[in-house]
Amino acid sequence: MATKEGEESPMHLKRCSTEKLREIFNKYATQEVNGDLYMTSDDFVRGFLGQSYNEESVKLLAGIADTSKDGLISFAEFQAFEGLLCTPDALYKTAFQLFDRNGNGSVTYSEFVDVFKKTDLHAKIPFKLDGPFIQLYFGKDRQRTINYAEFSQFLHDFHEECALEAFRMKDTSGSGFISALDFQDIMVNVKKHLLTADVKDNLVAVTEGHKVSFPYFMAFNSLLNNMELIKRIYLNATSGNRTEPITKDELLQSAQTMSQITPLEIDILFQLTGAIHQTGVWWKRRKVIEKNRRIVYGDLSSIAPEHYTKHITTRLTEIKAVESPADRSIFIQMLESTYRFTLGSVAGAVGATAVYPIDLVKTRMQNQRTGSFIGEVAYRNSWDCCKKVIRHEGFLGLYRGLVPQLMGVAPEKAIKLTVNDFVRDKMTDKQGQIPRWAEVLAGACAGGSQVIFTNPLEIVKIRLQVAGEIAGGAKVRAWNVVRELGLFGLYKGARACLLRDVPFSAIYFPMYAHTKAAFADEEGYNHPLTLLAAGAIAGIPAASLVTPADVIKTRLQVVARTGQTTYNGVIDAARKIMAEEGPRAFWKGTVARVFRSSPQFGVTLVTYELLQRMLYVDFGGSRPAGSDVAQTKQELSKLNPDHVGGYQAALPMLNGIETKFGLSLPRFSSTLKASSAKQAS
Repeated sequence: MATKEGEESPMHLKRCSTEKLREIFNKYATQEVNGDLYMTSDDFVRGFLGQSYNEESVKLLAGIADTSKDGLISFAEFQAFEGLLCTPDALYKTAFQLFDRNGNGSVTYSEFVDVFKKTDLHAKIPFKLDGPFIQLYFGKDRQRTINYAEFSQFLHDFHEECALEAFRMKDTSGSGFISALDFQDIMVNVKKHLLTADVKDNLVAVTEGHKVSFPYFMAFNSLLNNMELIKRIYLNATSGNRTEPITKDELLQSAQTMSQITPLEIDILFQLTGAIHQTGVWWKRRKVIEKNRRIVYGDLSSIAPEHYTKHITTRLTEIKAVESPADRSIFIQMLESTYRFTLGSVAGAVGATAVYPIDLVKTRMQNQRTGSFIGEVAYRNSWDCCKKVIRHEGFLGLYRGLVPQLMGVAPEKAIKLTVNDFVRDKMTDKQGQIPRWAEVLAGACAGGSQVIFTNPLEIVKIRLQVAGEIAGGAKVRAWNVVRELGLFGLYKGARACLLRDVPFSAIYFPMYAHTKAAFADEEGYNHPLTLLAAGAIAGIPAASLVTPADVIKTRLQVVARTGQTTYNGVIDAARKIMAEEGPRAFWKGTVARVFRSSPQFGVTLVTYELLQRMLYVDFGGSRPAGSDVAQTKQELSKLNPDHVGGYQAALPMLNGIETKFGLSLPRFSSTLKASSAKQAS
């Protein structure tokens, strides 16, 4: 049953409204019959879908939506196909309707042959259409028809049979062996939908030029078909850790407890990863290296065939700055840092604004002295502080000092995020692995780099935040604070700031990276909510453990009032606070600090990563782990804004028929502009 309008399918595609679909349909439909508009085959395939197929292919593809098979697509058929594209088994249903030429709900032998003979696969590897395999499905006299459920199984088995047929054709002597070049030829022509760029480039290398046996050939194809299962086996062996290297024996042990993956398939997997990451002496020392070789989840991703649903994206923009990582120049790397800095500025501002009232309460609680100031304590706890600020200063009092804070957050968070990414990139090896110490170092560098920019703005912010505590006092302005302090005064408390920010970032960023990986799904993808949760959870230990340094920094940067203790540096402040107020004073404002830093960094990081998804620019460097499902190497048509609702999956489904079943239909040699599309005014 088609998904109801407004309902979301398992592919998370929301049905489009009838009114919007009608508007789009009328925009492309050029045929009028008895006062009703219809789409021709050309309107639908070349106009609406924007695909440059040849004449025969256009008619075949249009027949998927044209269920009445009269050569015209009505609005009802257009809407019905949009609903079909939202169903869980949309790929198989789309393929079934491609072969169901008369629309009666079943596929005959003649219908299958008619379509198959028009594919590129048949042109490259002529298949015996009267052989035993076909007879098993269509009967000895080939008069049996098969329904949708049976046809889905037929398609699954058919392209495997094509590979077997190709092997028999190449093995003319019947020895059970083919040459390495014949192996490459079969894989490129028959199984190209299973090949990533890395696998395709190493088809001959992985065989070392030797002949390929039939068992090896079958295991190779089975491995590529089962890469999603291999990923689960890996995650089972590592308890969900995507960065833990494992050996062949460890993967084999996990495989035997979960599935029937064979030792030969595991051998081929390690040979492939070795060939992809080979060094100049790899093949000479292959046996020694293979024995000790370890792989990580990223190795599997470079081998796993692309899934058609991964083409469904919602990016606002996608720019490719370089064709390959080899083209990365110093200028491109500078542009990448500028790009990250800009997105980090926006993300930091969003995060700071979201939690600023908590930050103000935290500052006032930390500044409250109990050992040297004679008089009643102003605030009993953080909640009492919040209520009194609103009562005496108004709701906007919770946002005192926000403007300089936002001015500081831009360089602070942007520099922190950019430096962390930069150092991690430099410390990450070709397999995408980074040691724990390097993660900590990257975080520490990020924390240290921000202080030179943020300490001046931090001290101004703090003085503005505590200014409202003095009833009837003169209004404090940011510029007056800057003039009063001078250049060197703006760096008062910088040592304490370093003491706080370096360990904070050294704890936060590694923990965020590992928490995010733990929350990722089986494809390694992070939903925005998991990014938010990872950022918030990582902030709890990072914020709480460095609270003593934050208390010292606050005391050094705030102007002491009459009767309050003054401090002459980090050590002096630590001694006096301990002597006058005891060890508990170092943990003042811990709760407020955690409640401020934890959600702030959660909001900041989720904003930063979502911006990188939506405003994606490929600089040839690394991408945030879990930021998006791996993108295909194939070039697809630009997303048409008229492809709404289920039609967001239309092009990926057509691509899926080719990539999953190997049934490519001929196209024109050059892109054909859809000149026949009727554009509505």
